[in-house]
Amino acid sequence: MRNGLKIAVIGGGSSYTPELIDGLIKGQHELPVNEVWLVDVEEGKEKLTIIGRLAQRMVSKAGAPITIHWTLDRQAALKEAAFVITQFRVGGLAARIKDETIPLKYDVIGQETNGPGGLFKALRTIPVILDICEEMEELCPEAWLINFTNPAGIVTEAVLRHSRINKVIGLCNGPISISRGIAAALNVEPARVRIDFAGLNHMSYGLKTALDGEDISSRVIAMLAGRGEDGQMIRQLTGVEWVPEFVEALGVIPCGYHRYYYQPRTMLAAMKREAAQTGTRAEVVKRLEDELFALYQDPNLNVKPKQLEGRGGAYYSEAAVQLMRSIYTDKRDIQVVNTRNQGAIAGIPDESAVEVSCVITKEGPRPLVMGELPVAVRGLVQQIKSFERVTVEAAVSGDYRTALLAMVINPLVPSDAIAKQILDELLEAHRAYLPRFFGD
Repeated sequence: MRNGLKIAVIGGGSSYTPELIDGLIKGQHELPVNEVWLVDVEEGKEKLTIIGRLAQRMVSKAGAPITIHWTLDRQAALKEAAFVITQFRVGGLAARIKDETIPLKYDVIGQETNGPGGLFKALRTIPVILDICEEMEELCPEAWLINFTNPAGIVTEAVLRHSRINKVIGLCNGPISISRGIAAALNVEPARVRIDFAGLNHMSYGLKTALDGEDISSRVIAMLAGRGEDGQMIRQLTGVEWVPEFVEALGVIPCGYHRYYYQPRTMLAAMKREAAQTGTRAEVVKRLEDELFALYQDPNLNVKPKQLEGRGGAYYSEAAVQLMRSIYTDKRDIQVVNTRNQGAIAGIPDESAVEVSCVITKEGPRPLVMGELPVAVRGLVQQIKSFERVTVEAAVSGDYRTALLAMVINPLVPSDAIAKQILDELLEAHRAYLPRFFGD
């Protein structure tokens, strides 16, 4: 009988892991973790060792009763785990660079979770996550799978439809970042602000905002539009400058990823310019990660370094620890997660994954009923859900025509002919990580 909780982190060699360790240290009083197993693949062994040693120094410095293990043996990490956190990247940043650069050659946005890049990240990831699920069924059947691996919504959809794992939750830091940003703009404590989110991962909207229970949605929309005394908060809330009249007409809070769909020409031009000047986002991230891992190797470093903030993923550890704590303590607070729709959003199948505000219980998330999405956003959400579902079927089947269909469905791809060219080039570029397509 364990005295505490065992957590397995798949992709433990990630540069984000110190953020998670920091959160587990701070959350000990409500989440009694006594073992953290970091697991990775052979190609990530060096980074895993660096992260494992840093994690050991962090828990030692904090005096936390947590034992850190790092291993290439995934089954050892999974055995008897209470929570399994997945945060891996099949093919590493080298694969992400291809996802971003190849579409740009065809004047198509190349991005990690949207368009062709999101499709191919899903095609590489889904077979691996389904293998993990099979191992969980045998080694830790009662564990919760907390998935951070992008594209989080599509990965969650795949697990819901093609595995026997029922205890799965997809998690993203986007909604918590927006909520925190609005609280900061209002100069109030984050706990006083609640936003009802509904949609899909990287395609969710803030439908209603309340401060101390009072509806302030119109005030927040005015802030986003740069109106009133709270104005000019646009970039801080979503990282995007929107046309004020558009935001006012939309009437709900968009997320930063909506810029790829509402501002495609502007984003394509910016991405091509940045790729030529400083490299794609993946190339920038690779440089940041090289710097971080050089820092992580310092034997005197025993806390989460401030430089990690530059990597992105703000509030990652807060979101993860808050979710696990609420499940463990049956807290019944409201959090935004990716889970089964179960009637929360009208027009989306009950069994599909949605990103929605939920009450978090020991039995898992209970989605709040949001009803019909506003007509202005409903069509785009439905189109992306179609893209997600077809992408999952392509990843599971390894069928070329299904993958082509998924790419053409995506609104960032302008034609079937261009879709085919991008598909063919990306398939060949990622051949080593797509055995279901090549029968390797």
